[in-house]
Amino acid sequence: RFLDRPPQTPNLKRYHSPMRWATLLLLAASLSAAEPDWAKVEAETMRHFQALLRMDTQNPPGNETQAAEYLKKVLEAEGIPTKLFALEPHRANLVARLKGNGSKRPLLLMAHTDVVRVLAALWTHPPFSATRDGGYVYGRGAVDDKDNVAAVLMTMLLLKRHNVPLDRDVIFLAEAGEEASTQVGIEYMVREHWPEIEAEICLAEGGAGIRRKGKPAYVTVQTAEKIPYAFKLVSKGPAGHGSRPLKTNSIAHLSQAVARIAQYQAPMRMNDTTRYYFERLATVSEPEDAARYNALYHPERSAEVQQYLADYEPGHNSMLRTSISPNIIRGGFQVNVIPSESEAILDVRALPDENLEAFRAKIQEIVNDPQIQVVKEDRNTRPAAPPSRLDHEAFRAIEASWKRIYPGITTIPSMSTGATDMAYLRAKGVQCYGIGPMIDEEDGPLGYGAHSDQERILEKSLHEFVRFKWTIVQSLAATRPQ
Repeated sequence: RFLDRPPQTPNLKRYHSPMRWATLLLLAASLSAAEPDWAKVEAETMRHFQALLRMDTQNPPGNETQAAEYLKKVLEAEGIPTKLFALEPHRANLVARLKGNGSKRPLLLMAHTDVVRVLAALWTHPPFSATRDGGYVYGRGAVDDKDNVAAVLMTMLLLKRHNVPLDRDVIFLAEAGEEASTQVGIEYMVREHWPEIEAEICLAEGGAGIRRKGKPAYVTVQTAEKIPYAFKLVSKGPAGHGSRPLKTNSIAHLSQAVARIAQYQAPMRMNDTTRYYFERLATVSEPEDAARYNALYHPERSAEVQQYLADYEPGHNSMLRTSISPNIIRGGFQVNVIPSESEAILDVRALPDENLEAFRAKIQEIVNDPQIQVVKEDRNTRPAAPPSRLDHEAFRAIEASWKRIYPGITTIPSMSTGATDMAYLRAKGVQCYGIGPMIDEEDGPLGYGAHSDQERILEKSLHEFVRFKWTIVQSLAATRPQ
């Protein structure tokens, strides 16, 4: 239904009202606390960051308690009260709270202490060495998510040291299990300890600043995310001897079904976040790319552009629709035996409002084979939740705070094609915004990004991210001067 209008500046007025400029003025007024000695802050940040990176918290098995205990020691030494919550002893979550006057509901700062596993032999610098080299810090977790842990830690310390008066509580949740076992982390905290983390606003991972050829280009703020589901194709047919091929061969039928699904693209459906994303992305892109993003809204060119994105920009293509990727095939046990059953697992990443039963029926229609049944797997997944609001004070404050760090920078809301733990909070009504430090656009393709074999962060970006955290938390939580 969004194909009937081209992107136009008036479409953005609902997000850029005079309130936005009032927010900028309030932000400047609120930053009345003495400015930190940033040289000392940067040295302390690096010390904590390296200490956290050197902790092996690969998930599995996690062992996040070591990080939680480190944070507890640092915070309590400054008089900030903390609590540890653990479903399993070695997988603790930490909660620290700075009290406000209660005139506003709390602000939650969330970061996870676990990291994905490593193949150490592939790393130039040992993955848990926190090596500093050429202005970068290398280590597993450098941008996912111990940069965020360190930045929140420093923000809490600075708020306490500067005695910043607060209109709302500021809560730090250092959570376990984000990468592969949410049952010990966010699920556990939401289910068993919700009052400890209940908040109006949450800032967590999911966004990033994008630097092109060494220059800041734009920043993204995650305001929505797709929801992961697993569907299974079960192909059944009579078993037999491999020397006598059967037309009913379950693997042959399954292969044809997988091929049909791989060629299918669900219809494009935009929401406020993705519509605004492509409109704003066009304003910071090269002319050819900008024309392409704008053409998504024009019926005569949209199909062509969508195909281009499917071929060359799969991340953007996935943002436009519920996606399907056939990732696992199982079948057969002996070369001369035709198996009676085989199966394929489909990775479905659904738009937040997708009707899953209707989508399952659509897959069954595409398969179009009575020998194959489409089954939605009954496994734990993150809950579906509506996008966070773009007209909320938090989004305006994030935009204004980034401009203090990078004057003139464009802030763009985005929808993650992957999943984050903010889904559990959005499902509880929390307005969640994913943020992150400035990273080089080239780092991912070069193998230096999150989950890569050479994860790294520019030291300058880490320190700028701490300044951003300090600014945005003051903007959202500090008591306004009268």
